[in-house]
Amino acid sequence: MPDRHRILLLTDVDGRMAAHAALGHPERPERLAAVAAGVSEGADAAGAVIVREAPEPAAGADLHRVHPERHLRRLDDAAAAGGGWIDGDTYLAAGSMDAARLAAGASIRAALAAAAGEANVAFAAVRPPGHHAAAERSSGFCLVNNVALAAARLRADGLAERPAILDWDVHHGDGTQAIFDAEPDVFYASTHQTPLYPGTGDAGERGIGEAAGTKRNVPLPPGSGDEAFVAAWLATLLPEIEAFAPDAILLSAGFDAHRDDPLAHLLVTEAGYRAVARAIGALARRRGIAGVAATLEGGYDLPALRRSAAATVAGLLDGLAGGGDRGS
Repeated sequence: MPDRHRILLLTDVDGRMAAHAALGHPERPERLAAVAAGVSEGADAAGAVIVREAPEPAAGADLHRVHPERHLRRLDDAAAAGGGWIDGDTYLAAGSMDAARLAAGASIRAALAAAAGEANVAFAAVRPPGHHAAAERSSGFCLVNNVALAAARLRADGLAERPAILDWDVHHGDGTQAIFDAEPDVFYASTHQTPLYPGTGDAGERGIGEAAGTKRNVPLPPGSGDEAFVAAWLATLLPEIEAFAPDAILLSAGFDAHRDDPLAHLLVTEAGYRAVARAIGALARRRGIAGVAATLEGGYDLPALRRSAAATVAGLLDGLAGGGDRGS
């Protein structure tokens, strides 16, 4: 471990992600500045070096590892025609697919940087989010699945054979689970509020066929706070992930489980995110994983986004440095 940790921050620098917008929608461009500020604050608090990088759009070959060309063509054609609503929550603007490709490219770059040890934490502060997008379905604010594309690229490049995707967004990542449900070499773990959109993520959903046991969900009732959230990860999910022996860790970092978020009611605080992030960093260190890649998912209260991102970065760095073994 270097004397000073290195943080890679990938986010919108020229307004292309801001082109994905709909009046009054909670998934709005201002989210990115809040998260980027939080990442910087977390790095500063830990005395880490932060490097900001402008991401490149994901190439077609990367997108096609998860999403068929026919699906992407439908989205491109709809955006070119001026956009519209895919469902009651999910929209396309004229620039939405440019934003989606950029978000996917940033997420892939973050995963590559973490896997190579180029960064101890690589954070893709991007939009639109991705974890509700299945191979041929865009929904839940999501157009393409950023974290799934990142995991697929790691596997294709031989940089990871057994990646683990950890999803603490308040909504179950139904798209991510569906994409990898039959993949025995990809672990997917999620905490999420139940009942809540999308209505999936029951504890009995454990994977299909040879992948049985590699998908793990801990649904939490409304009103659950830090104690239940931290216990779900530290006592249940992280031990199972460690037993899976992952060689890469990707975090679907949604912050809408925060008590200040307007769309849900899990009542998690930044202290809860920091405790779980510390334990994730410690797991990565024990496994010899040089860096953790995080991709923004949900989270709609701007101050809570900033504080939660800062706590996540600080927690991951503390765990990577050995702090996670001291407890939460």
